[in-house]
Amino acid sequence: MLFVCYPKCTTCQKAQKWLDEHGVRYEIRNIKEENPTEAELRLWHARSGLPLRRFFNTSGLQYRALNLKERLPEMREDEQFALLATDGMLVKRPILIAEDFVLVGFREKEYAEKLR
Repeated sequence: MLFVCYPKCTTCQKAQKWLDEHGVRYEIRNIKEENPTEAELRLWHARSGLPLRRFFNTSGLQYRALNLKERLPEMREDEQFALLATDGMLVKRPILIAEDFVLVGFREKEYAEKLR
């Protein structure tokens, strides 16, 4: 599994602690140093079953600076993927990528259900 996170993010820290406590093996990737590519984002989105808007870090500084709350509804999906690929800090985290699922954000119940 691949665990995409920002080490300074408290939610990412909680998720990583949960994974460690439950003996889940994973590879870690710092989203700020190595932001996801558009191709990765498309694959993860398809595997997640979530609406694309769930991949945006709505509480981030970049999200607010770019006024994405107003702009996203008007943007085409291709434009949204391209934008997400420009800056890892625009992407919601953590993202846990497995072969058969992708979890975005950290909800303990969701982790427990998928990683039993």
